[in-house]
Amino acid sequence: MSVVTPWAKETFGEAAGALADAIPACLTRAHERARNGHQGVHTQTLEAYGHGLHAVQYEELAAGLEHLPGATAVRLQARTVMIVAGNVIYPIRYAKTDVPVTAARLRRATGLRADLIRRHGPEPMQGELDLGLEDLEEPEAHRDLGQLPPEVGLVLVAYACSMNAGVMRLEWGAAELRREDRYLIWHHHEPLTTGPARP
Repeated sequence: MSVVTPWAKETFGEAAGALADAIPACLTRAHERARNGHQGVHTQTLEAYGHGLHAVQYEELAAGLEHLPGATAVRLQARTVMIVAGNVIYPIRYAKTDVPVTAARLRRATGLRADLIRRHGPEPMQGELDLGLEDLEEPEAHRDLGQLPPEVGLVLVAYACSMNAGVMRLEWGAAELRREDRYLIWHHHEPLTTGPARP
């Protein structure tokens, strides 16, 4: 059973403890499924593992969180993500090596993930400079984001994972996306302990 931190309690209320136990178990199962898939196809590259992990992380989180009171599922870019206590739970595998979550960076500054973070993540810590130029029109957000209520928040579940080492680091929190270099700027993050789910 995980310790429920003040941030988790404030963010998720009564669901905090169940989430803190379930999320690590879900991602551990996702890693095991991806590893088994790689071993099943016997490829010389880690392609099967990487693509498999990307797909099954959503499946395992949906299956592991759907029983929580008030949890609802929504489809974003053909993947099911869960909304719990008014927050989208969104996984991001940020590294294949044991590096801190503060090194997390998106591959692209556009697309669903980037738009999701910009629309539903925290307000930027620093406002953009006003250079006296006319406001540039903000590009239209990914069409799937229209399925999310505007007031829903975003909790990123960020983890480092490799086929041989498994889930090495797992943290959750709130982050903004720095547009110029695609780094996540964490407003809050804290570790989740990997281990079995609460019975």
